[in-house]
Amino acid sequence: MGIRALTFNVLYRGDARARLRVLSEILREGDHDVVCLQEVFSPLNVALLGEVTSQRVVHGGVFPTVAGGLVTLSRWPVTARRYVSYPLTRPVRHGWLIRRGVLVTQFRIGDQRLTVMNTHLTANMDTDWSSPANRYVRAEKAELEHLAKVVRRATPAVPLLVVGDFNVPRDSPYFQDFIRAAALRDVLAGDTKPTYRPIPSWPHPPPIDQVLVRPSESHEISATAQLCFQNRVTLPDGRSTYLSDHFGIEADLHPTTRP
Repeated sequence: MGIRALTFNVLYRGDARARLRVLSEILREGDHDVVCLQEVFSPLNVALLGEVTSQRVVHGGVFPTVAGGLVTLSRWPVTARRYVSYPLTRPVRHGWLIRRGVLVTQFRIGDQRLTVMNTHLTANMDTDWSSPANRYVRAEKAELEHLAKVVRRATPAVPLLVVGDFNVPRDSPYFQDFIRAAALRDVLAGDTKPTYRPIPSWPHPPPIDQVLVRPSESHEISATAQLCFQNRVTLPDGRSTYLSDHFGIEADLHPTTRP
């Protein structure tokens, strides 16, 4: 049985609620088993997602804002959930207020189980990922080290999917260090297409949204992934816009029993 997953940073600024309503209607008509969203900070928008999509909604708490801005939706039963906050590190940034971390959810999908980790790391406002002394690089490395510990603690009996807006380029040396430390496989390894929508001030953004997998003790897992939500949509008031400043990534997972 295949599993279809989606990761998408929905952008909290601007017409967030109108764009989320359009996204919710797309998801309601779609075939995603699990949807991992980032930057859903408003509890009202969490309620909107659940109401329109009629899917199960998982988050790490909604007071005063949604923990980490992370929301995971599922058509399938949720068997376990927890939210793990990242340690606070300098520089002082708004991530301290939104409680950045990782939302860990386990699902039963048909006769299979799947653990999903949805995360959103600190943004590198300097867009400098090559200098080890860069203030944001230090913060991102600390978050990745903590995430690697969370991954290693996840039960090896269940296949694992780790997705989100990592805000770190796919070919960054310290992102590669994280993948090795966490024993994950990068589904989009070598793919250099941007996952952030190019703009005049940043015409060539690197791929900073990621899809990573780990097989279980009893199951191999093959996976493919592709960008989505690249085109404009029409809002309820008739205006045309993009769903976000990011593209989404759809992943198709195929766990198979080991011989």
